[in-house]
Amino acid sequence: MFMSRKRTMSSTKKLVLSVTTGALVAGGVIVTMATGNAAAPDVVCQGSTVTLSGEAGPPAATSGTFPVGTKLKVTNLDNNQATTVTVNGPSGSCVLLNNAAFDKVREPGKNLIRRARIERVGGGDAPAQAATPPAAPPAAAGGQQAAPGQGGQQAAPATGEVVCPGSTVTLSGEAGPPAATSGTFPVGTKLKVTNLDNNQATTVTVNGPSGSCVLLNNAAFDKVREPGKNLIRRARIERVN
Repeated sequence: MFMSRKRTMSSTKKLVLSVTTGALVAGGVIVTMATGNAAAPDVVCQGSTVTLSGEAGPPAATSGTFPVGTKLKVTNLDNNQATTVTVNGPSGSCVLLNNAAFDKVREPGKNLIRRARIERVGGGDAPAQAATPPAAPPAAAGGQQAAPGQGGQQAAPATGEVVCPGSTVTLSGEAGPPAATSGTFPVGTKLKVTNLDNNQATTVTVNGPSGSCVLLNNAAFDKVREPGKNLIRRARIERVN
């Protein structure tokens, strides 16, 4: 009788051990599955194009959507090159890369990425409500604004509806006659762009979509650019039709 009870207890212990081991294995499967289902990257600004600011310095970006300190990963889907940058200031685009950052993802001879994937990978808990527009210069006589650094030169008054206040303007790197793309206005819209830093202006017709209020092609940008600059920080954009 004693031996029989001992064998019974031994069998029970084996059963308990077997069940415990099974639970650990099951737990391991659960952990593996949880790890395999990690959160997907936060893809943002879908459909936006990416261009360059023409600014020097280490790789960085400006944004009209995300606050300073946000880390964004930009992938050029046409050559599968990617770079991760930190937002260091405002712009009129979801993301505008400086020269060093853009060189990491560009295709030879192109200043525009039409097929881009933009992911938020750190910093900046929430998108900015709006980019901080640049401070307006003091008003000159007759309601015009004095353009700084131009010896008191005054910008011509607006002749159309001023739109996208605070937006920067850059170039797409595309050839052809003067034209623009826009993420705000439909094809056929006429926009007048004035560079308030040199008082040069051009009127262009929107011929396609982009991720900016207005993105000028090479011929249009050449009409308003300052030498050596690929970005207009102080621009006035008017809808004239």
